[in-house]
Amino acid sequence: MSKGKIFITGGAGFIGSRVVKMAIDQGYEVRCLVRNSTNLRRLEGLNYESFLGDITNAESMQEGIKGCSAVIHLASLSNWKDIHSPKMPLVVIEGSRNVLNAARDNGNLPTVYVSSSTAIDGTEEKVILNEDSPITLNKTHFVYPHAKKQVESLCKDYAAAGLPVCIVNPTEVYGPQDWEKITCGNLIDFATTKTIQLAEGGTSIVHVDDVATGILAALEKGKPGERYILGGENMEFKDLAALAMEILGKPAKISMMSRKMLMTLAWISKTFKIPMGFEPAVIPYAVKYWFVDNSKAKKELGIDFRSPREILTPTLNWVREVGWLK
Repeated sequence: MSKGKIFITGGAGFIGSRVVKMAIDQGYEVRCLVRNSTNLRRLEGLNYESFLGDITNAESMQEGIKGCSAVIHLASLSNWKDIHSPKMPLVVIEGSRNVLNAARDNGNLPTVYVSSSTAIDGTEEKVILNEDSPITLNKTHFVYPHAKKQVESLCKDYAAAGLPVCIVNPTEVYGPQDWEKITCGNLIDFATTKTIQLAEGGTSIVHVDDVATGILAALEKGKPGERYILGGENMEFKDLAALAMEILGKPAKISMMSRKMLMTLAWISKTFKIPMGFEPAVIPYAVKYWFVDNSKAKKELGIDFRSPREILTPTLNWVREVGWLK
């Protein structure tokens, strides 16, 4: 017997496809928002309903959500090159507003908004942040976290007005099927660079399946207007690189440079279009600590998170299987 039909935006994506599969396995019916350009390979073999539409079209969202009993909103921007483009406010903010409006207008449906741990905050020192931490990031360099934070504020307003919407904040997500190299690209860079150059900083990492589990748990147990951080162990970037190289059985040659130097190189690369082996837009994030406390999600959603080795090993095995690393 069906537990109801979930409307899922971003269901063909890295995280979304795992949510779709788990939701079906748990007895839900699923309607996935897709566009003509959507690559559906991650959804092959799954029994789901497609709805052709776009989150930037309000009428499309009203029609897509009609007849559903819940909403999970994952659709966002995943390409670093789009972060400072006009797509940012249109997709992330206005698109999310359309989804929230449709969830409200179709019966105040239980909704989960998938934000990002970057919307929690990033720090110069090793500070453990939680769901109540204020964001202090510079808006110019960190457009994406502030856009996500703005949508979170919208969610809280809608929750106060009666929509049962809660927020989840995944940290740095790893796992198989990362065809766009969203995070596994970091590991490939580590493995294919003679000397890995890093600055002080670090992040919480999490397995994609643990994020999917957390999203569905939030749908069933999350409190309206609340945030839940979905992340595993906090790691310095140098330790993340060292562990990846250990798993690959390769020596780790890591060189630490100052944050100022790395930011300068990023500016030169961006300004003069000089390729330096990294995406300049990533660097402001790579010189911060994104350390978080996951205890609220563990306690209130009843979930747990894999260890760094349990996260990186299957990711790297998959990267090797598809031929990106020998």
